[in-house]
Amino acid sequence: MNGTSPAYDVVVLGAGPTGENLADRTRAAGLTTVIVENELLGGECSFWACEPSKALLRPVLARADARRVPGLRRAVEGPLDVPAVFEHRDAMAAHWQDADQVEWLDSVSVDLVRGHARLNGPRQVVVDTPDGERVELTARHAVAVCTGTVTALPDLPGLAEVRPWTNRQATAARRVPDRLAVVGGGVVAVEMATAFRALGSEVTMLVRGALLGRMEPFAGEMVADALREAGVDVRFGRSVTGVEREGGGDGPVRVTTDDGDTVVADEVLFATGRAPHTGDIGLETVGLTPGDWLPVDGSFRVPEISEGWLYAVGDVNHRALMTHQGKYQARIAGAVIGARAKGEPLDDGMWGRHAPTADSAAVPQVVFTEPEVASVGPTAREAQRAGLKVDVVDYDIGKIAGAVQYAEGYRGRARVIVDTARRNVVGATFVGPGVQELLYSATVAVTSEVPVDRLWHAVPAFPTISEVWLRILETYRDSDGTAA
Repeated sequence: MNGTSPAYDVVVLGAGPTGENLADRTRAAGLTTVIVENELLGGECSFWACEPSKALLRPVLARADARRVPGLRRAVEGPLDVPAVFEHRDAMAAHWQDADQVEWLDSVSVDLVRGHARLNGPRQVVVDTPDGERVELTARHAVAVCTGTVTALPDLPGLAEVRPWTNRQATAARRVPDRLAVVGGGVVAVEMATAFRALGSEVTMLVRGALLGRMEPFAGEMVADALREAGVDVRFGRSVTGVEREGGGDGPVRVTTDDGDTVVADEVLFATGRAPHTGDIGLETVGLTPGDWLPVDGSFRVPEISEGWLYAVGDVNHRALMTHQGKYQARIAGAVIGARAKGEPLDDGMWGRHAPTADSAAVPQVVFTEPEVASVGPTAREAQRAGLKVDVVDYDIGKIAGAVQYAEGYRGRARVIVDTARRNVVGATFVGPGVQELLYSATVAVTSEVPVDRLWHAVPAFPTISEVWLRILETYRDSDGTAA
């Protein structure tokens, strides 16, 4: 294809999970589709985020569970086998090879161009390939930007010379540093602090606000308590003001905070948020600003483009920065592009086939710390700020027979948010070992808008942790439906 100027119905920029799913859906709709990728097919999630990070965390969480099971503790008293953990991580990241992804694209008849893609005016994309050629692509119906995000590093003098870790260096690490400083309090920060502490690092966390600040407050508090019990030094209210490598750039990292405190570590991980990966994709050629997020309408069109051919899907539109939400958006956007190409009307009412309602009403998330955190829908505060009148129902998961069976000394908490006007669940948060498996039932309850009275007929098996649903309903009933 090098040097040619082919035309396609759809041109997709970025072959992460979002781009791959969108290309699959537009191809299924009968539209010719090409996808352009400058790195590995599968993107951040497959190689530097979801897959390798959970591979590092799985042995950690399994050992933590085993230590709470009578008759099993002595078998897991020793340290983790770090080489085996890294070998498992490498396998889950496919050894940073994307041949399987290429085969999958071939199987769904989506063309691939490797190289750096840039917009070059309306419906035009130019790709500079690794072998120095230039490919010019034309989109008949849509160009979809699915380029995702990159780590947002703070503006600190000399930071580049320090060679800080981001999620990429942490998840692909070849050794466990004796001392690791983690800057940030979000998901990447707590998960990597959990993993590297269990692998043998002395971990210090420098947190400006709260841990997991976008979730229910008790979630971050319980994770902070567990991190400290594991030996992590968690310091709140700290902003980093300086970083420096000792010994001419080869020694330890000295991290200075705004209160004059200093932390010395072998590596420093900055987990301080994400920025849109739009700095060099030619946005200026269509009147947009390079480096900006790409806000979209309900059909994932970028509204500033009057002719309606430019779509932004996944993290790059800043709606819900999670892999599964990007894939959800891609399925919807692909169907939207297909319908418009055929002149079909959109089913874009709430929960309609072409409506991304879950982006605002039912975003599920799991934090794979110890304890785990799982949530869907708004927090109590978010629901109230949105104008909903809600009841908040809390329950101690440790009182559930299934939790006692799961682990001695089980500690966990559940919170369900009930819309008092419609009497249905709009949000839920669970904290505790194994709670990730409670999340889908909560997501179904939220998206299906199941009335609380109907939930009484969803009988949880005994003895399982899912019995927490019954206890929540009993708590709500016993409070006359006004639990707080």
